Amino acid sequence: MELVCIECGKARRPENVFAMSCDCGGLLEVRQDFRLADAERLKTLFDCRLALRTGPYASGVWRYKELIDPELEEAHIVTRGEGNTGLYDCAPAASHAGVRRVWLKAQGENPSGSFKDNGMTAAVSRGVFAGYRAFACASTGNTSSSLAMYAAWAGLRCVVLVPPGGVAANKLMQTLAYGAEVYGIEGGYDAGVRLLNRCGEALGLYVCNSVNPFRIEGQKSMIIEAAHQLGWTLPDWVVLPGGALSNASALGKGLLEMKAIGLIGKVPRIAVVQAEGASPFHRMIASGGGELVPEPAPRTAASAIRIGNPPSWRKAARVLRDCAGVTCAVSDEAIMAAKRVIDRSGIGCEPAAAAGLAGLKKLAAEGTISRDETALVVLTGHMLKDADALRVSVPDPGLSPLAPDELFSRLAGVR
Repeated sequence: MELVCIECGKARRPENVFAMSCDCGGLLEVRQDFRLADAERLKTLFDCRLALRTGPYASGVWRYKELIDPELEEAHIVTRGEGNTGLYDCAPAASHAGVRRVWLKAQGENPSGSFKDNGMTAAVSRGVFAGYRAFACASTGNTSSSLAMYAAWAGLRCVVLVPPGGVAANKLMQTLAYGAEVYGIEGGYDAGVRLLNRCGEALGLYVCNSVNPFRIEGQKSMIIEAAHQLGWTLPDWVVLPGGALSNASALGKGLLEMKAIGLIGKVPRIAVVQAEGASPFHRMIASGGGELVPEPAPRTAASAIRIGNPPSWRKAARVLRDCAGVTCAVSDEAIMAAKRVIDRSGIGCEPAAAAGLAGLKKLAAEGTISRDETALVVLTGHMLKDADALRVSVPDPGLSPLAPDELFSRLAGVR
């Protein structure tokens, strides 16, 4: 295992204390040598671990430890049994999008309620292994609640920087309930990431944003678990929301590694969906540019992807090239329409999670995705993460007490 700069290619060993970026400023990523990996042996091993109910390998992340962090000692794994999320063949979602078949990967079923747990368990475990007792992140809500949960579980200090007024109330309350130290920061999420990247090490804080290369490794487990659930044959497309772009980076990396090992026979195409008011990555890709121009005032009702300067955009751009990927931007109205479909299918999600289905519908209507193709849509967060969005999407029932006889008559009338 090595940490390799995606800009200059310089490699280093993951020592106990390490920077999140290279001396040249480029982000680091984990590179592993899988040339001797035996795909059939790994499949058998992963199948055997499905029967486990306790211990680190009962986790839907650490079940795939050989692909995530084979060098980490088991004693340092900090886990809440994350992963193990449902993969649902959802006919209403397919009908809404106008494609043949859609699977929804419900990451909101994670212990803190979002996909962040898949990556956070890996980042926190590496930080504990390195001897850190204080952890930090900038967040629009899901990252902070996930880190705060793991820190509380392991008895660690947790420092969180948030954009004042830019975090759904439920997410902020969840973060505080776990005991995190929460600070508002001028300039929002982007300013928080810059501050932690610059000063985190000096403050003795282990940074757990998506710049952390081990968090990306943990997030790979989402697509590995989905492939396992589908018998190692994936749909034509993987569609996901794009905020900080860590998911695009992680899922693309996981797909390419599984193909190289021989776990899957074909790499699906990737579609990254952003909200129209927070879509600097889509604008760059659509224009054919090679440098991201940040959005100084991102705006969207999908607060989890309200990010104007995504830190992992270079990794995500490379994934699009390697996976024949595409991008699109969708309106808040399209996001909320998709959310209603997902909610009423009995699964549910927060607004940002619904961006994937909204994007799939748009790409199918444009002809980018064929109506005969299939897709796996990643639902990033639980529907209860954002109660304000529920108040908008669910009509006021206008409840008033009814006498039992009157209630019986009404029910009989609509039977």
